[in-house]
Amino acid sequence: MIHFAWPWMLLFIPLPWLVGHRSRQQTREEVVFVPVPTTAKQSRSFISPKRWTVLIWLLLVLAAMRPEWLGVPQPVRPEGRPLLLAVDLSGSMATRDMDGQQTRLQVVQRVAGQFLSQRQGDQVGLIVFGTHPYLQAPMTLDLHTVTTMLNESLVGEAGSQTAIGDAIGFAIRHMKEHAQTTHERPVLILLTDGGNDAGLMPPVDAATIAAREGLRIYTIGVGAAVHQGFFGTTGNTDLDEASLKSIAAKTGGLYFRATDAHALQEIYKKINQLEPVSGQTQWFRPRTEMFLWPLALAWVLWMYLILWRRQRA
Repeated sequence: MIHFAWPWMLLFIPLPWLVGHRSRQQTREEVVFVPVPTTAKQSRSFISPKRWTVLIWLLLVLAAMRPEWLGVPQPVRPEGRPLLLAVDLSGSMATRDMDGQQTRLQVVQRVAGQFLSQRQGDQVGLIVFGTHPYLQAPMTLDLHTVTTMLNESLVGEAGSQTAIGDAIGFAIRHMKEHAQTTHERPVLILLTDGGNDAGLMPPVDAATIAAREGLRIYTIGVGAAVHQGFFGTTGNTDLDEASLKSIAAKTGGLYFRATDAHALQEIYKKINQLEPVSGQTQWFRPRTEMFLWPLALAWVLWMYLILWRRQRA
């Protein structure tokens, strides 16, 4: 589809005629016109300077209108909210108490993978932590890669203990170094099934720094609910909910408790509502400039007309 960026340039078409008409009026009484007879052959000549000059002027006006060829619209998704997932890989994540068949980590991998599929347009990264935190996937728009790296994570590969404070500090540093500038506040979703028993930085102190850096943290505690039964206490008794609640509160986030797969799904739905995807799809239509064609043709005709006049002279 051809589009003209400056269609108003059409107004310049009569400019040479107006200038010539005014000039003729000013010199009408000073110039004596002597009629010169022309032959029939000359009148039928293909090269007429007046006609070629008009054609050249029309081509120049056409080039000035900036004709463009508009291509097929293409979807473009801008970079959206910086989002980091921090997933606990300590030894207790191998416990099968959330659906009876899969481990806690397997449930998290399945549900978090569904959550990631709905974050198209966000910059997402993945941190795994145990005794030490590690960067599993840097900030990227490629959510398929982040999901793959999450699914390939194994219990215990980051150590058997739980360093929540160090994981938050690692997230702060990575977010500052690698997250691209956006207008959205960065978010960290930290998921664990235990309390902080490793690392150098206390979790609450790390949360204070995160709040100062503008990082909002949502914390999720996973594992079956605690029950007192005939055979004693069952469920996740290692979870430090007070610490997770304090971390979320200091940074403007929330704490959630996931006792089974369904509860975890509902938590991620709630986070989707609280932190909607900011990178909405936009459309870009490629443009190919075409003004060079009439401009080049006008130049060729002008050069040819000059040579023709020299030969006639």
